[in-house]
Amino acid sequence: MLTYAIPCLFGLEGLVGDEVRRLGLKDVHVENGRVVCQGTSAGLPRLNINLRCGERVLLQLGSFPARSFEALFQETAALPWEEFVPLGGQFPVKGYALDSQLHSVPDCQRIIKKAAAKRLGQKYGMERVPEDGAKYQIQFAILRDQCTVYLDTSGAGLHKRGYRAVGVEAPLRETLAAGMVQLSRFRGKDPFRDPFCGSGTIVIEAALIAKNQAPGLNRSFDAQKWKWLDSRLWTDAAAEAMDREFHGSYDIWGGDIDPKAVRIAKENAVKAGVKDLVRFDTADAAKLHCQGEYGQIVTNPPYGERLLEVREAEELYRMFGKVYRSVPPKWRVLVITSHPEFEKFFDRKADKKRKLYNGMIKCDLYQFSR
Repeated sequence: MLTYAIPCLFGLEGLVGDEVRRLGLKDVHVENGRVVCQGTSAGLPRLNINLRCGERVLLQLGSFPARSFEALFQETAALPWEEFVPLGGQFPVKGYALDSQLHSVPDCQRIIKKAAAKRLGQKYGMERVPEDGAKYQIQFAILRDQCTVYLDTSGAGLHKRGYRAVGVEAPLRETLAAGMVQLSRFRGKDPFRDPFCGSGTIVIEAALIAKNQAPGLNRSFDAQKWKWLDSRLWTDAAAEAMDREFHGSYDIWGGDIDPKAVRIAKENAVKAGVKDLVRFDTADAAKLHCQGEYGQIVTNPPYGERLLEVREAEELYRMFGKVYRSVPPKWRVLVITSHPEFEKFFDRKADKKRKLYNGMIKCDLYQFSR
């Protein structure tokens, strides 16, 4: 069995854990900022292709105490690198160290690289191993003198679905948008609205969830080029994901007052393969109308410090609070913002509040129900 670690944005760990369990991985442990699980090599492509809220899939090679550079070198050199990195494979190193005696990241990178190269050189009978093939990115984390070494199977982060080649200012990370949609409990049955849609990320993620389309189907991953991993596992995982897709019509809408943002949102929906499932319009959020007994509004209004002056953002929150009063009673409304006094200007206390991060920006997700 292999050990996988899936880093994720703080606040989304529980959602990622649920996703991993649904994919059939074993011994799932939810920790701060990541989920750890066990699985066969078949789990590697299934995780990469299907995860909506995880940031990447790391294959854990080993974990050991590292209070000195000598210990770091010897323990790293003892790992079975030849089982994963073939002759010619590139193995760059990156990572971080926190609250540890080994605090110089460049020195740790150099030592881990040297140790892996020594082991591979001994196994392949070469003093210096070439690095002219596929990439096997080494990652390390040293936390409180405990070093864990991984191979990054994903390459570009899983939030890079491949549909948002162009965006607008202050984009919402796709993994966070998917998490917000899941927390709203939207599954495609009810109407869905985003009145501040920007480049369309929340709306597109809602469509992918409604359709049950795996978010990684339209992109590539570093591990697809790894020699030890059977390429048929990727085709099998993709076929399995496509077999689970739903086909139907949905009421999923996004609006924005900026025509340029709406145009980009429409282009992104085409790239994501959901253009027939969503609608985008240039529209003023103050004129939002919601019909039907049940529905979801999930949105990311401008934060103020990034797109508007703070006072303008606060006026916008007041306006949206007035709009909320006309929303049907059984609709769920989820709003994410970094403004610490959003509830004051929205003029209502949230029924639920959850701390989340959009990249490095600390935010709160407010959930309202009537």
